[in-house]
Amino acid sequence: MKVDFKTYQPAINCKPKPSFKGYYGDIQPAKKLFYNVAGRSSVYEDIWTNSHLYQAGIKKWVNAHPIELLKRTSEQVIQSICTLIKPNNAYPEIPSYIPTPNFGDNWGRHANYIEINPRAIAKYEGGKVTDGLLQTLKLIPAMPASPNNFANCIILSQLYPTWGGDGTVNSASQYCANLHAGISENLLCEGLKWRMGADEQVKAFNDLAHARGLKTGFRMVLPSGQLSVQGRPFNWLEHEKAYIDACVWGIDLGFDAIYFDSAKHITDMDGYCGRGELPNKDQMAYILYEIRQKTGRNDLSFIGEKCNDMQVYKEMGFNAGTDWGKADNFDSVRWEAQKQAWRGEYAAGPEVSNDNDDGSMSFAQRLNRINSCLFGYNNINEKLPSYMQLHDIMPLEPGITTHDLMERTIQANDFNAWTECERHWNGMFDRSPSADGHRNNVYHIFENVINFGS
Repeated sequence: MKVDFKTYQPAINCKPKPSFKGYYGDIQPAKKLFYNVAGRSSVYEDIWTNSHLYQAGIKKWVNAHPIELLKRTSEQVIQSICTLIKPNNAYPEIPSYIPTPNFGDNWGRHANYIEINPRAIAKYEGGKVTDGLLQTLKLIPAMPASPNNFANCIILSQLYPTWGGDGTVNSASQYCANLHAGISENLLCEGLKWRMGADEQVKAFNDLAHARGLKTGFRMVLPSGQLSVQGRPFNWLEHEKAYIDACVWGIDLGFDAIYFDSAKHITDMDGYCGRGELPNKDQMAYILYEIRQKTGRNDLSFIGEKCNDMQVYKEMGFNAGTDWGKADNFDSVRWEAQKQAWRGEYAAGPEVSNDNDDGSMSFAQRLNRINSCLFGYNNINEKLPSYMQLHDIMPLEPGITTHDLMERTIQANDFNAWTECERHWNGMFDRSPSADGHRNNVYHIFENVINFGS
């Protein structure tokens, strides 16, 4: 049944409506989100979750095809998360206080980062692209739980609007961002527009991901020619503070990490394909220092794309660099882990794939690279940070590439589906038995690393 959120009233036998602190800045946004999508405050046990449970010791997640996950309701997915996190012999509920998982201040140096593109899995209807956050939330129950020794961190490819067509099928490249222009319409739910602010929708997503024991972050581009401030051209001399404030606002919305696209090119311009100038290394150090100072958080993780093991990246304030170490070679990754073991605050690690993935890598190669990333060390305290994409866990349909998804809005199609949304989701992910087998094998590796560290 389709619910009109503008006129919807809860059934008379429901519990009284909670007392919210206005429409914006609510101190319990996850509870507010649930009330608005379910029409009640009480959370019920999710039987479907219990029937799709994957368990590693006391850690739990859901094992289901992404298409099945994306077609669940927002009410069901919140109840799924609450069912996963509840103590045994207790009723599920949304905690009143949901802190970010505590892995120490330097958690980013060892973390496993998994990037998800909300626009790619959003709701497509009538030329509009919306609900990216709620659709991403539907995959959160199926993300492998963080081991005891290091965090799994979900990185969103987008937070701020693109330059043109934001919130439509004409959305421009996600390698550009219009700062201080609100949250991207690709992420927000139209049905919640009159009930929850954009800030509350983002905070609710982060709270529910944190409840599952996951860290969260978002991607930010650095080239000046790919940035604007409320539609005006960006330059680093004039808009440094505006950039810092945009990063601070993202952290204030509950994120724990920022992935800086093109960070390697701050010191090494070899292969630079971006548009415009980058901050210099002293400026970047100041930017990262200011973000920590203004947010009052020393537990943030800053990830630099393609940053290697040079000390200069640690001096700038980064915690992790990506694509350093030959992930196809287990011994190479282990050697890098030993070589960088002395670094407590920054390390450069391998990746399974990145946003330029053309989809040609076999399942066997992806699995081998994941194994190297998660087990390439002699002692778990040596573990390097690692980076992967959603499709390394939940494979995309052959022919759909990560880079294309970042550059433009792709409308995948399965014409046997009933609705425009379902045609897109059905056509986005690989439905072959081998893709299911790959997902199960990935979960098994995560299970092993959880058991290994417990």
